[in-house]
Amino acid sequence: MKICFAAAALALTLSGPGFAQDNPPPTAPDGSKAFGIEPYVGVLGGYDNYSRRSKFGVNGGRDNMDGELVEGVAGVNVPLGAFFVGAEGTVSKGFKDIDWEYGVRGRAGLRAGTSGLIYGSAGYMWVNGDHGFPDRKDWIYGLGVEVGPKDIGLGGITDSAGPRLRLQVDTFQFHSIRPMAGVMFHF
Repeated sequence: MKICFAAAALALTLSGPGFAQDNPPPTAPDGSKAFGIEPYVGVLGGYDNYSRRSKFGVNGGRDNMDGELVEGVAGVNVPLGAFFVGAEGTVSKGFKDIDWEYGVRGRAGLRAGTSGLIYGSAGYMWVNGDHGFPDRKDWIYGLGVEVGPKDIGLGGITDSAGPRLRLQVDTFQFHSIRPMAGVMFHF
């Protein structure tokens, strides 16, 4: 019994502040923190074009639905060493044939440099048509990249937190092409 108490006391001593200083937290290959939670918000602009084969059908002789978009994004990433997973929600105001788009999606990919990301995404999106086009909902898939200041040679301006440029392309059930670009602000 005395040996168990001695072993427990030794374990408590080794797990104290002095021991933690000797073993730094794990880092990703680029030197950034390997694990944690990274929330972000952002704004994107782009264009959505639904093909004539889409669920939106023909409206007044027009066989495709399209329009410009301004999108707000809020999400969180969880770094896992050189990889990451995340989730985000989006709200888009459309112009021309698109009134509103709302979506939720998961993301997963690689971390590149201290603040860059290369990812694929999948989720669900609700589209409110305008000018006689119907409302629809279905799966959305995409690919994207984010680049931060340090990754383009502006080291010292911000840490891995801060602004990042995002470029992405999505498709609504393979019936649309949706290129978007904007700025994300990571915390």
